[in-house]
Amino acid sequence: MGTISTRVPEELEAELEAYLEDEKLDRSTAVRKLLSEGLEDWRREQALEAVANGEITFHKAAERADMSVWDFAQLAKERDSTWVDGDHVEDDLEAL
Repeated sequence: MGTISTRVPEELEAELEAYLEDEKLDRSTAVRKLLSEGLEDWRREQALEAVANGEITFHKAAERADMSVWDFAQLAKERDSTWVDGDHVEDDLEAL
C-alpha cells in the first residue's frame, strides 16, 4: 500500500476531525474513504462527460465509471446528461 502525505488548511483539518468523530474512524481510514469516494465521483463525471461528447460508447462509459449499464443509465438520467449518440447506438446495443 502506498503512502500519501499532504498539508491541509486548518479549516479542512477541523472538518476532517469532525468527520472522524461522526464516522467513528481513525484518521488513515477516514482519509482513504474520502479519497476513494472522491475518485469514484470523479470517474463517474469523466465517464458522463466522455459519453456526452461522443468520445466513447455508453457501455464503455459505464465500464469507465465502474457501474452496471443500468446504474449508469440512472446516473445519466439523474444528472440530465445526454448519452444517446447515433454513431454509437449499434455498438451499445451489441454490448447489451
